[in-house]
Amino acid sequence: MNRAFAGLPVAIGIAAAFALGFGVAPTPRAHGAERVVNFYNWSSYIAPGVLDDFTRETGIKVVYDTFDANETLETRLLAGKSGYDVVVPTAYFLQRQIGARIFQKLDKSKLPNLANAWPAVTEKLAVYDPGNQYAANYMWGTTGIGYNVKAVQRILGPDGKIDSWDIVFDPDKIARFRDCGVQMLDSADDILPAALNYLGLDPNSTRKDDLEKAAALVSKIRPSVRKFHSSEYLNGLATGELCLVVGWSGDIKQAQNRAAETHNGVEIGYAIPKEGAQMFFDNLAIPADAKNVTEAYELINYLYRPDVAAKNSDFLSYANGNLASQKLIDPKVINDKTIYPDAATMKRLFVITARDPATQRTINRLWTRVKTGR
Repeated sequence: MNRAFAGLPVAIGIAAAFALGFGVAPTPRAHGAERVVNFYNWSSYIAPGVLDDFTRETGIKVVYDTFDANETLETRLLAGKSGYDVVVPTAYFLQRQIGARIFQKLDKSKLPNLANAWPAVTEKLAVYDPGNQYAANYMWGTTGIGYNVKAVQRILGPDGKIDSWDIVFDPDKIARFRDCGVQMLDSADDILPAALNYLGLDPNSTRKDDLEKAAALVSKIRPSVRKFHSSEYLNGLATGELCLVVGWSGDIKQAQNRAAETHNGVEIGYAIPKEGAQMFFDNLAIPADAKNVTEAYELINYLYRPDVAAKNSDFLSYANGNLASQKLIDPKVINDKTIYPDAATMKRLFVITARDPATQRTINRLWTRVKTGR
């Protein structure tokens, strides 16, 4: 959900030489014809070098564009003729996009590396994509609280800790962090379900009264929120410009790693609140009108190689849906319970599903009201 290396350009053209050593063999091409795959992914959501390596092994040029909101992706897909061959929708958007016939069913005979898929993840993804017919999980994570450890100790005392949504949804508590910088995702689908859950309501509620209560709760803390944005907080946390954020697990862990690498004295923590948090799935899918379908299959199959999936998880600090990759993932990642939660934490996680159009319109209206303060 934000997600690759902040230094990667928005469009990357990569080309090279020889054939893929794993999985699907490249399809012969006409003399002089360039093979291309157009890949539309979340920002900050792929490890450096992965696409270059893919091109070297297959000869397929990757045209790489990024987005930072599911709505942006959905708008492009619904308009048709997006020009993309592989896209990465989050599961609850995938669910309604399948209903709109936006994607083509996957021919799994062309994806032998799907044998590496993690059953525990594919079972959860099947809630959105029955039979796992249209998508394969790329990465998954949680929506929680990122924070500057020293700022928390300064404000809450040396024994102060972040382990509850109270610090976010109690107006008096979040106000204490206002001066050092608070930011939240610009995502109604992340913030409002968290508020509903905090209120003891169903995070998937479609009741207008429930949604109004959640929006009212967020409106009360609005004065303490510097900005709603779904990608800027990564750098803001890493540099110390922000001290408290509601964001995606992998982004916050990336901020943690970036701060440590620069030795700037900023220490970042991430908490999955004890009341529970949202678990999300970002997935690889092929649009129905994709032009380079053979190349799309080769890219997805490559990303499902255990070594490639492990490389992405190591860099991104997101869990992935590839069970075979777990033997190759850096121990500091695979053993980090904020990335790969333990069984007790998993029980407290919830997922959200697609809403009907009328409910989604209500949510969009309420979210606009929250952000504008009107």
